[in-house]
Amino acid sequence: MHRRTPGQAMSSGIAALTALVLASPSAFAAWDLNLPVGVTPISRIVYDLHMLILWICVAIGIVVFGVMFISIMRHRKAVGAQAARFHHSTFAEIAWTVIPIVILVTMAVPATTTLIKMEDTTDADLTVKVTAYQWMWKYEYIEDGVTVYSTLAPSSRQAIYEDPTKVENYLLEVDNPIVFPVDRKVRLLLTADDVIHAWWVPELGQKKDAIPGFINEMWTLIKEPGVYRGQCAELCGKDHGFMPIVVRAASEDEYRAWVAERKMAQAEQAALAMHSWEKTELMALGEKVYVTACATCHQLDGDGIAGAFPSIRGSEVATGGLQDHLKLVMDGRAGTAMRAFGAQLSDVELAAVVTYQRNAFGNATGDVVQPAVISAARNLNTGG
Repeated sequence: MHRRTPGQAMSSGIAALTALVLASPSAFAAWDLNLPVGVTPISRIVYDLHMLILWICVAIGIVVFGVMFISIMRHRKAVGAQAARFHHSTFAEIAWTVIPIVILVTMAVPATTTLIKMEDTTDADLTVKVTAYQWMWKYEYIEDGVTVYSTLAPSSRQAIYEDPTKVENYLLEVDNPIVFPVDRKVRLLLTADDVIHAWWVPELGQKKDAIPGFINEMWTLIKEPGVYRGQCAELCGKDHGFMPIVVRAASEDEYRAWVAERKMAQAEQAALAMHSWEKTELMALGEKVYVTACATCHQLDGDGIAGAFPSIRGSEVATGGLQDHLKLVMDGRAGTAMRAFGAQLSDVELAAVVTYQRNAFGNATGDVVQPAVISAARNLNTGG
């Protein structure tokens, strides 16, 4: 085998470094270690603050290490330097007290101003309540009466079991992106239904925890139309990495069209709940709902994960009493990872997924659950 000499190896290294330096800006994109500038006023203020603090720290480092290295070189024993014989210097004590105070104040004033601006949610044009679940997001547009559930896109979910490299925006795509109008201040109210999550889109410049039983606030005002992606930034359980966020910033007209489209879809869902469904229709829809809402724990084949998530295949729940099955799916089970889907799925979706579970994976109960049964169960739970 041919061995390169040290000189050849060094020449190759220099050539590679030169090629990297001369590469196009796009080649450096994957190596960008700085914060994104962002597309909101807050994100740009945060970026400017970050750069200010960075250069202050760089200047401090240059001065401190510069003085240290110069002192080491000029006052080393080898050149005959003698240590000074004093134990007190009023000037030095004042200097090393006053200079850090000035530096800290220089940092604190813009930092405090930025924090105050970040927390100022007044005069918002739009309010959106964000509720986090394991593992999805619920968005309620208060003024417009629109509700959107956003979960990991089926393409990414399927790629988990296949080839993720073939899926664009793997684990960063959702089934229902949310839409914010550009140049309008949007106030976000964040909470969670189960554990602590965190809503984070880097280009928007802020991250805020969503905590059960509490309401946190943040705001955004997007200046540039586009699609901006983020994720849950708090370790929230098994599928923490499968909670992407996709925000589409659109013009006011596009936003209004989207709201009208969502309202129409909600009205269609309400109408479908009054429809009597065939078993084949429920099974087809139920499979889609199962893949989105259930498969991450119970697996695509319904076999679950031994010791962690029970199997649906042949289970006492899926082959037992229908009312017990409905109650478990709608209300969840306290102290386990089985969350309540009653508030997350429509009557049609609940009817479909329960029908699917009772007739798939070798379960052959023959039961067909209609949306009206789900509606009746809701009324029973609420005393209606």
